[in-house]
Amino acid sequence: MKSIAILLIVAGFSAYSQTGSEIILFDLKAKKKSITLSNPQNITNHPGYDNQPSFHTDEPIIYYASFNDQGRSDIKAYNFETQTTTQVTNTSEREYSPTLTPDKTGISCIIQRDNGAQDLGKYPLDGTEPYVIIDSLVVGYHVWTDNSHLALFVLGKNGSPNTLHYLRLPTQEDTIIADNIGRSLHRIPNERAISFVHKVGESNWQIKKLNLETMQVSFIINTLPNQEDIAWLPDGRLITSDGKKLFVINSNKEKNWTAIAVSDSSLLKGITRLAVNAKGDKLAVVVSE
Repeated sequence: MKSIAILLIVAGFSAYSQTGSEIILFDLKAKKKSITLSNPQNITNHPGYDNQPSFHTDEPIIYYASFNDQGRSDIKAYNFETQTTTQVTNTSEREYSPTLTPDKTGISCIIQRDNGAQDLGKYPLDGTEPYVIIDSLVVGYHVWTDNSHLALFVLGKNGSPNTLHYLRLPTQEDTIIADNIGRSLHRIPNERAISFVHKVGESNWQIKKLNLETMQVSFIINTLPNQEDIAWLPDGRLITSDGKKLFVINSNKEKNWTAIAVSDSSLLKGITRLAVNAKGDKLAVVVSE
């Protein structure tokens, strides 16, 4: 994997355009026919932007992006066993969408610079000097499919739609899979596949699967109206929200989303991003501040 320079211009991550948000962590109990959420904890409790949570695959850690007093986003890590927060990066840049790399040696993220450049970079776990992974695309979001392949949300230029790309890092071969996609990219549990939201029409948004063996795209289920944030449970069920409530579906057996029982829903307002840990017993929910 080569370290390469990047020159990208994206206004979407401007510090001044982000609204205040918090991350609520729930205990998740999954039964065959129901999901229960309990013990909600505001793990950020910090004025301003705290968003884009993702779990470490093995350790009780959530990585997330958080604005400092200067309106710049750094990466933080919350340990939900010790209930302690650690500052991972403290830079003059802006970091977004922290994601543990498949080899577990670092955190990949979007790095926005003052000169307008925007990199997909990788920081060591201690937050020291990063190196740049991608320099040829305006990447908004990403998901690793293995150590050397990525699915990317690439921002369109001059009014063109956002597109889904599949990038093979060893050869730099870049394949465009779909256009008009949403920001939610995920690996599908127990499959060599990823999911993405395809905004087929103004009121027709669909969750689709890219099979990484055949590179074929197939339909999974419709989203709730105008909702693009989802998360996968380890058993293959999907979780989403309508902004106020959370819903679950087994797309192999069901056609309709079912509301999830929440012991205390008072913190759930303006729900956006969702993340489930590998064990399937924790759910992180981003809500309005």
